[in-house]
Amino acid sequence: MNLSAAEIVAALGAEVVARGALEPPLRATIDSSASGPGDLFFGLRGANRDGSEFAPSAIEAGAWGAVVSSAFRSSLVGNRPINDDRSGWVLVVEDPLAGMQALARASRLALDTRVVGVTGSVGKTSVKDIARILLPGRVHANRENLNTEIGLPLTVLEAPDDTELLVLEMAMRGPGQIAELAAIAEPEVAVITNVGPVHVELLGSVAAIAAAKAELLDFLPPEGTAIVPVAAGELEPHLQRAPRLLRFGPGGDVEATEVSVGAGVTEALVATPAGAQRFHFPFTEAHNVTNALAAIAAGVALGAPLRAMADRAADIGFSSFRGERIELGDGIVLVNDCYNANPVSMRAALDHLATLAAPRTVAVLGEMGELGPSAPDFHREVGEHARAAGVDLLLGVCLPARDYGPDELVADPAEAAELLAVKLEPGDAVLVKGSRSAGLEAVAGELAELMA
Repeated sequence: MNLSAAEIVAALGAEVVARGALEPPLRATIDSSASGPGDLFFGLRGANRDGSEFAPSAIEAGAWGAVVSSAFRSSLVGNRPINDDRSGWVLVVEDPLAGMQALARASRLALDTRVVGVTGSVGKTSVKDIARILLPGRVHANRENLNTEIGLPLTVLEAPDDTELLVLEMAMRGPGQIAELAAIAEPEVAVITNVGPVHVELLGSVAAIAAAKAELLDFLPPEGTAIVPVAAGELEPHLQRAPRLLRFGPGGDVEATEVSVGAGVTEALVATPAGAQRFHFPFTEAHNVTNALAAIAAGVALGAPLRAMADRAADIGFSSFRGERIELGDGIVLVNDCYNANPVSMRAALDHLATLAAPRTVAVLGEMGELGPSAPDFHREVGEHARAAGVDLLLGVCLPARDYGPDELVADPAEAAELLAVKLEPGDAVLVKGSRSAGLEAVAGELAELMA
């Protein structure tokens, strides 16, 4: 970490009940079983257990120190006085999670780095992945989906000392959560990829989702920039709060023209307020071209040279289970896009499946979660979209998938893999997609074994 022991104590507002090494810790962790030398363990409260219970095991494993709640002070140190010879720091705070967030903010300030915040109903992880490659300087971004009130501060705390730009993805499941994350990040550029019916079960309406996402705008500095789609929908009334706007997509400030697709690559001329530049993207999905435009717009807002961003485009890669292409033999291609799903991303994935020019297309669809009372209607509409997109075989996994109107409905991912092993034909293109709770990542692994 880039903070001294004294600065860590001050940022946490902690009571020091035991001291340890004076050199700073190497990283923050919330998993006592994975804690070791140099780690600062945070004992977070869980639904069933309080992580502070496990602080002694972290210290015994050689951790630099542990941050625990006040309820566990006596059980950790008893009545012993502060002892400079103890093996690790024991720092007591009222709420270890709030302490970790405060420490992350202090660490981010000490880094003196520029920050891009990314949120949205669909595509935020892909935009983050693309921005991590395209944007200038030494960039640090969330690993996988460390984008929550826990994951984002952990991301900041693991940033190397020489970080010049933080790209921070921000997840949202309720009002106030984006504001909580933005208060840590204080972004110079705010990217809102889109707003759709994701978590509508929790917030009640798309308008409420837009209001929650728009909290990010309130943390922009006077010279900051908001990156939003041309068709902002329910987000539009909130955009007057942005100091400056850059819109991406057809007809926007940053748009792709002269687009051609072939051999796993998309070539596009990208027009921006800073000029035009030809990009070669290592993917063919139209929705990822849109995601790339959002990332490029963030670069424009930061003053990044277009040519430099284009030169780095070939290195773009995505987090696990997001459009992963798997060759199964006999010319069968499986698109493993099962990290998450909602009506917007489902339609985009089905549209991409239709572009693969396979003699036959197969869609293996699991439940889209957190859609509220209208969930059956959303599933039915996606099933109709699949048919309109020319899907030849629609396989539903688990009972909620019955509303897709599938040709076959199976009980679980294992049964789906077994049925696919029998049903697939040479040259088929297969899409596997569902919400994370559906567990469809097992389909690809089991199918590859069955067809080996």
